[in-house]
Amino acid sequence: MTTYRVVVNHEEQYSIWPSSAEPPAGWDFEGFEGSRQACLARVDEVWTDMRPASIRPPVDVARP
Repeated sequence: MTTYRVVVNHEEQYSIWPSSAEPPAGWDFEGFEGSRQACLARVDEVWTDMRPASIRPPVDVARP
């Protein structure tokens, strides 16, 4: 069985990559490793805004 890792790029876009291989240039390991299904579930959990980080509107901070 192939083990995968969740990878993320500078735009906060996520993907999965086989743990036996180095990720492509510009992608870093996010910290989660497991089966393909587990990694895809992790991506669904953490990647809630599909837009690249550079085009997302600023987050409003609640003021007391």
